[in-house]
Amino acid sequence: MDKKEMQAVDALRFLSTDMIEKANSGHPGVAIDAAPMAYGLWEKVMNFNPEDADWLNRDRFVLSAGHGSSLLYSLLYFNNFGLTLDDVKNFRQLGSKTPGHPEYGHTAGVDATTGPLSQGLAMSVGMAMAEKHLAAMYNKPGFPVVDHYTYTIIGDGDLMEGLSEESINLAGDKGLSKLIVLYDSNDVSLDGPLSLSTDENVKERVEAAGWDYFKVDDGNTDVDAIVDAIHQAQKTDKPSMIEIKTTIGYGSPQAGTNAVHGSALGDENVAKMRDFFNWELAPFEFTDEIHQFFDDAVADKLPAYDAWRKMFKEYADKYPAEADQLTRKTLKVDDLTTSYKPGDAIATRVASHDILQQVAKDNPEFWGGAADLASSNKTYLADDGNFTKDNPAGRNVFFGVREFGMATAVNGMNLHGGNRAFGSTFFVFTDYLRAAVRLAALMKLPSVFIGTHDSIAVGEDGPTHEPIEQLTSFRAMPNLNVIRPADANETLSAWKLIGKTTDRPTMLVLSRQKLPVLSETVDAPVEKGAYIVSDSTKDVPDGIILAAGSEVSLALEAKKQLAANGEDVRVVSVPSMNLFDEQSAEYKESVLPSAVTKRLAVEMGATMSWYKYVGLNGDVMGIDHFGESGKGPEVIKHLGFTTENVVKAYQAL
Repeated sequence: MDKKEMQAVDALRFLSTDMIEKANSGHPGVAIDAAPMAYGLWEKVMNFNPEDADWLNRDRFVLSAGHGSSLLYSLLYFNNFGLTLDDVKNFRQLGSKTPGHPEYGHTAGVDATTGPLSQGLAMSVGMAMAEKHLAAMYNKPGFPVVDHYTYTIIGDGDLMEGLSEESINLAGDKGLSKLIVLYDSNDVSLDGPLSLSTDENVKERVEAAGWDYFKVDDGNTDVDAIVDAIHQAQKTDKPSMIEIKTTIGYGSPQAGTNAVHGSALGDENVAKMRDFFNWELAPFEFTDEIHQFFDDAVADKLPAYDAWRKMFKEYADKYPAEADQLTRKTLKVDDLTTSYKPGDAIATRVASHDILQQVAKDNPEFWGGAADLASSNKTYLADDGNFTKDNPAGRNVFFGVREFGMATAVNGMNLHGGNRAFGSTFFVFTDYLRAAVRLAALMKLPSVFIGTHDSIAVGEDGPTHEPIEQLTSFRAMPNLNVIRPADANETLSAWKLIGKTTDRPTMLVLSRQKLPVLSETVDAPVEKGAYIVSDSTKDVPDGIILAAGSEVSLALEAKKQLAANGEDVRVVSVPSMNLFDEQSAEYKESVLPSAVTKRLAVEMGATMSWYKYVGLNGDVMGIDHFGESGKGPEVIKHLGFTTENVVKAYQAL
């Protein structure tokens, strides 16, 4: 690459630096040293169209080292994604389009929210899985409508996170040949030299996991070598890691040290960096020639975009059902049903399994799997084969015992578009994947997480496997639907809601043990979050018993005994607290009238989340300690969850 074009690379460095200096906040080190690889990738390799940032067949890019956000914003600015100079000057400021870490849905051209290290790499794996699967499902002879690469830039910190090992192994096992990772190998982390904490051989590590490995010795200046390595990686039949040796903060006086990692350089250091690069332009000033390099690169990409649009129109004419599946946002769920009748007894995980089969049949774009628990979670799609490197059309993903890797991959699959993905594990082990659920909620992503074995009814596996605090903790997470159905009917309503949800993830919490199918829950309004499952005969009930999940049937039995004693109570099922909280004041008052202060909540888990409903005069019958090991029914009885004890707790109010 000639010296003139190298000015475009340096423009990325200095715009990133200018942003950070103006904000007096940010991470200049990676933005400076990764500029050559970013320029080579974006301008000489990647396919995208800034006028259609969500183009289905664009190459995906994830900046896993999300603290280098100023570099991504520089790329978006120069590539005409709609960021203005004022936007980049407002870097890290309240309400700006250029927040401290990249945010999906907030800034055009950002394919994933990143910052929590290694989640970007892991979501890239999910994107590459989606590309491989959708290509096998939807491409037709002469119509390669899904045919692109997924790229990510990672740093040393990404590879130190345990999640990276889960994701690297998953990618190797699934043969994700269109996943190409650019590893900014600068041997420095926030606290100091990498040698303080690790001395691994990355080449041997990734090759052992089934990857190809390439290396570029001079990532500071040799853009051509970087581009050549990417082209080599495109030709392999494995995922590729390209280790690119760089000097953190290259060209600044603090280059090669952790001092340049996470704070503005300061006027004196910036002046010396300008001298190093012979950069004479003022902050936020760039020549027409520099802009032209980027404009020409974008123009070169447009014919491929136009050709794809023409092809997809022809594809949609010839294969309308497939085109609809690739572009729709919701699932077809209106016709879902179950054959269960009141009086039957069925675990909600089993009811969910039967419903899943219908969802899969009606929605070919729906797929997912489990963290080595499909037979226990009951999430296997019976007629759809396994997703493997040799059978990418399979719809069952064996994620292995990689809960975090599974959840982040599911997020990446859903970020890709054209499909809807789910993952499952025991509810108690959702602690392993909580950070991915949080990121899905932040991105307003409709990922589906299924957690089974939802309470102390797990029994013999004991307190390590019995969730106590998990419900309360997930209920505290913003923009997450936490749904704990009472029976098969509420499970059916939950899936109908999930299919139509487009702006948030769902945590579906299901029982291991059989639960009675209730006549009162037919067509349950789960979307309301809570509803009167059995009312009193009075206009104003004597009291209210609230419950969720398996405890709803317990509350109904207690109501019968109380009625025999002349006490007329209302029972309220609360499958989703967050959805109930979003209802109108009038609806909430109709379910929980403020005049009725005699209230008891019943749930086999932590009590904290219930007090906002029962108030100071009410009580919660729950568990604020760890569980016990023993037969499930015996543990439940031992910890007091019997009809008689619910009646006593209510009468004691």
